[in-house]
Amino acid sequence: MDHGPDAPVLVFDGDCPYCSIAAGALRRLDGVEAVPWEADPVGPFLDAQFDARPFAMVLVDPAERSVYAGRSAAEELADRAGTPGIVGGLVRDNYDRIAGVVGALSGRGRDPDDFHDTYELTDEAAELVDSLRPAASDPPERTA
Repeated sequence: MDHGPDAPVLVFDGDCPYCSIAAGALRRLDGVEAVPWEADPVGPFLDAQFDARPFAMVLVDPAERSVYAGRSAAEELADRAGTPGIVGGLVRDNYDRIAGVVGALSGRGRDPDDFHDTYELTDEAAELVDSLRPAASDPPERTA
């Protein structure tokens, strides 16, 4: 679903069933598009932003020219979902523990990389945000 050039894009672990369910719920937030980490355009975007391909949850907000990674992404998503501030803080503070449990339950063979800050969107990465959008999964059907 295309929400326009300034719509935030979430990069998540598409091989993790729990992460996929969470991404589906987050898609319900107005304007957030979800792209699995494994999608072809994600690697070049990460290279342009980080000079690396960190295995981490990443929220890109082109309108703010911000990139949230790891704990910062989890906290920002909780805030955008309208959860009380304490929930965002709990998610941020327990991100590593939550990621470890989810990884063990899903059978994921790797831990998230240590990228947890808010970064300024680089010019090179900004040019690639639109390449992520076609890889976004379609939102779940809404039932009446």
